Amino acid sequence: MYTFRTIAPALARTCWTAFLAVAVLETFYGIPKFLPWVFLLSGVMVKYVSTRPPRNREYPPPLEVAPPVTGRWLAMNSPADKVPSHGLHAYGQSHAIDIVGEPEDGSRPAFGWWPLSRANRDFPAFGAPLLAVAEGTVVSARDTQRDHRSRNSWPALAYLLAEGFLRDIAGPHRVIGNHVTIDLGEGRYALYAHLRRGSLRVREGDRVTTGQPLAECGNTGNSSEPHVHFQLMDHPDPRHAQGIPFTWTGVGVPANNETFTSPASVPATEDPARSGTASAG
Repeated sequence: MYTFRTIAPALARTCWTAFLAVAVLETFYGIPKFLPWVFLLSGVMVKYVSTRPPRNREYPPPLEVAPPVTGRWLAMNSPADKVPSHGLHAYGQSHAIDIVGEPEDGSRPAFGWWPLSRANRDFPAFGAPLLAVAEGTVVSARDTQRDHRSRNSWPALAYLLAEGFLRDIAGPHRVIGNHVTIDLGEGRYALYAHLRRGSLRVREGDRVTTGQPLAECGNTGNSSEPHVHFQLMDHPDPRHAQGIPFTWTGVGVPANNETFTSPASVPATEDPARSGTASAG
């Protein structure tokens, strides 16, 4: 079903593309100077309206699934703190979460002024196995985009913002990077984004079981450093999806800047993807 929120990203990309095109034409052909800014402001307004929380929106109960990783991690952009967790509803991200590897020895590089960027191997999350959170069928799997260097410095952050603008124009596949999507049944899908290039262990159509390795954590798409972006949604295509709340068995929904340790294995239940009762924010 198409709604304004589902078509808004494409509409905003059209406005921004028109802004760039008309700005170039204005430079060489002297068309009215205000015209490019009309498209830019239109794109900004579409983006703003589409990211506002829906009035009286009631989300379904959180779906309990197994954690997608093992080991010690740090949560960022968590729906435990706010919804939409990433500031927008587009691409089914209303209840998405980002997690980065956070060993107790503090070996994860800190954000700062220098160096401007780092190699991915400097980050403990890079190459970490990503696991199926429930039984299901692979409906989308891509791992051909390259892993870029980190953007974890103040100068690189400015570059990331500009890069993100261009990626958004290119479409969701350039935003989420390499990814795998699992059909959990009953109109529920799990999306893992920013996978490592060439790390997929499954293909479209494969059946997977809870805890089965799917791929490795990478740094592709709109990503500042190697991390896992995880979300549940109601459609296999992020362009048409709305987010679904989740909770991880034995972990819950970690809050921003909260570290958590996921066990090596989570006891299976009769239905690993079942409705929980805890609120995801």
